[in-house]
Amino acid sequence: MLDASRVRLDRKTKTLWTAGKLPGLLAPGRIVSGRGIGIGVEEESSVKDEEAGTGLPTLQAAPLPRKGYCYVVAAAFLWAASGSSGKYLFHGGVEPLDLVQMRATLAAAVLYGWLRLRHPRLLRIAPRDVLYFVVLGVAGMGMVQFTYFYSISKIKVAAAILLQYLAPIFIAVYGATFGREKLTLATLTAIFMAATGCYLVVGAYNLDLLSMNRMGILGGVGSALSLAFYSVYGERGMRRYNPWTVLFYALLFAAVFWNLASPPLGAFRHDYSLVQWGWIVYIGCMGTMVPFGLYFEGINLIRSTRASVTGTLEPILAGVISYFFLGEAFQSLQLFGGMLVVLAVVLLQLRREFDDETPVLIRSRRKI
Repeated sequence: MLDASRVRLDRKTKTLWTAGKLPGLLAPGRIVSGRGIGIGVEEESSVKDEEAGTGLPTLQAAPLPRKGYCYVVAAAFLWAASGSSGKYLFHGGVEPLDLVQMRATLAAAVLYGWLRLRHPRLLRIAPRDVLYFVVLGVAGMGMVQFTYFYSISKIKVAAAILLQYLAPIFIAVYGATFGREKLTLATLTAIFMAATGCYLVVGAYNLDLLSMNRMGILGGVGSALSLAFYSVYGERGMRRYNPWTVLFYALLFAAVFWNLASPPLGAFRHDYSLVQWGWIVYIGCMGTMVPFGLYFEGINLIRSTRASVTGTLEPILAGVISYFFLGEAFQSLQLFGGMLVVLAVVLLQLRREFDDETPVLIRSRRKI
């Protein structure tokens, strides 16, 4: 373990100096070599500070990896696919709140089994952080699902989706105000393009929001705030813990919350068909555990603002799935909106930004 007093981070040049030999941080997310460094290190022993004449090796902060965007795109695709599965279950008589209870409980149970067998170390948390995970699970994971389903029970689904995807705006405002996040012109432009694109994709131009149920609108705004809170507060936890640790305890306390708010495991006692059970398990695993894990992996590498903007691909991907499998057609304005969202995600990657406040880098510095 290195003496922290011998390490200095130059935020302007994105360089970490040390008086001893230290592997250079080249690309977050994979261990190449070096001990005691944690995630994403690669040996770079020949780098010297020739101008200063110190002969000190350096740690170079890497540009934000495109792998982080790929994680979020994969999460958006799985969420989009599970949306159609949820519609099938609702049409078959499954209550939305029952599905929320089952998906959270199944996801937490399956993830616990996987972590216990493969990565038991990731189940360890400090007792002082239990309250943090309770808040994240209930106010974040638990409420984002409840507010969304409440919203669609009161207003049209398109309006609920539009309101939920106000979340990137809330996240950007928080990040710039409290999160020490530098919002570049490219990021702000991408947020505007993504919000406009979602407006067009869901066909909101055909909706009269002011005439809709006020409680439904409040539920939609609450869904956006819950998603923003879940993303930002989850990022905070990832500065100390692996993304899958944060996800597991968020799911665990969300499941506990829903099993206290409703009869414990009551949703599992209904007489569902074998096909329905198959879709329920699918939504619990591939519609909840895996995509939320991928979304957190994305935040881990590119932070919550960029991840939330990339996540707005979900309604576009849902439309594509509906087009190929349900025969639903796009209107011209919807196609244009989809192009705007795709361009917003591309814009975020055109300029290779540096950010030394990503969770993966913060955890790595703490292990030095």
